[in-house]
Amino acid sequence: MPVTIRDVAEAAGVSIATVSRVLNNIDHPVSVETRQRILACAESLGYRPNVAARSLRTDRSATVGIIADDIIGPFATKIIRGIQDRLRQAGYLCVIISADWDPNAEREAIHDLVSRSIDGIIFSETWHHTAVDLLDLASKPYVFVHRQFAAPGEYSTIPDERYGAHLAMNHLIGLGHRRIGYINGPEHYYASALRLAGYREELESAGIVFDPALVARGDWGLESGYIAMQYLLKAQPRLTALFAGNDLMAAGAIYALQDAGLRVPEDVAVVGYDDREISRTFRPRLTTVTLPCYEMGQAAAQMLLDRMEGKAEVAAEVQVRGCLLVRESCGAPRESTTGCEDGAGEKRQSRR
Repeated sequence: MPVTIRDVAEAAGVSIATVSRVLNNIDHPVSVETRQRILACAESLGYRPNVAARSLRTDRSATVGIIADDIIGPFATKIIRGIQDRLRQAGYLCVIISADWDPNAEREAIHDLVSRSIDGIIFSETWHHTAVDLLDLASKPYVFVHRQFAAPGEYSTIPDERYGAHLAMNHLIGLGHRRIGYINGPEHYYASALRLAGYREELESAGIVFDPALVARGDWGLESGYIAMQYLLKAQPRLTALFAGNDLMAAGAIYALQDAGLRVPEDVAVVGYDDREISRTFRPRLTTVTLPCYEMGQAAAQMLLDRMEGKAEVAAEVQVRGCLLVRESCGAPRESTTGCEDGAGEKRQSRR
């Protein structure tokens, strides 16, 4: 037989009403000692709330939808894991749908989730912003996490791209480099503009004049990094370091440097971005800025929880900071982690 709230009340020696207030986190005066005793009894008895019954009482389903454009993408799995872990702590179940880069599929997913009385939706790495009107009409809270293409919009959790670029550039400048090339991502990506801004800002902070001839554009792919590096070597053969907008382009750039007879890091130091798996298996192992995927997922889940609970002040945007992982490709004397002394996932918020 399943354990009931009455069983918990008898074990704790309190009324059913008091147990209900504690387990449902109702704002009602209950002593700390009594609350702890009730929670301990519920855990020891293996009590699990009846979600269906609670839904009828509260008009809440304790279920959240996650819509992702690609659930097996390089970052989505960690983001979704962060979301799930945080929502599970709060007693929520997650329903995950892949929209496959299709705005019509995204709208259909919203219809499906709303028809099943979900309490809120998190859009993970979605390109489209076409279906928010449906959620507004349905009065369902929503948040975005890691929207890569356009400006994030309200209720978004994103990486602090400028900060990451500052970490990479500050490290290279600290190693004595002044002629630092940069391979940027595609023009239509929001992250590309922010990482380029961080590159330029750190140069200015160090008193180094920005040279547009030191900047090339790639498409996030390995081959584009190779081609961009070839261009930079022809245009600026005296560069001594390179910051690449992601790890795949950094790897392609290293291949181009090696084909040109140059050594990494002895002749040209290289720093990437994202901390993809290739950064740990490539040789030389890539120094890179981490993309705090798990932490962004947790922050997005917390933002949605705040919205679902109707909190008056909810962050309109949360920027999560990564760290610089110093490995072999930059020529630093030892491996280390810098930028987040307390660990990845430091957050900066702006309120509505």
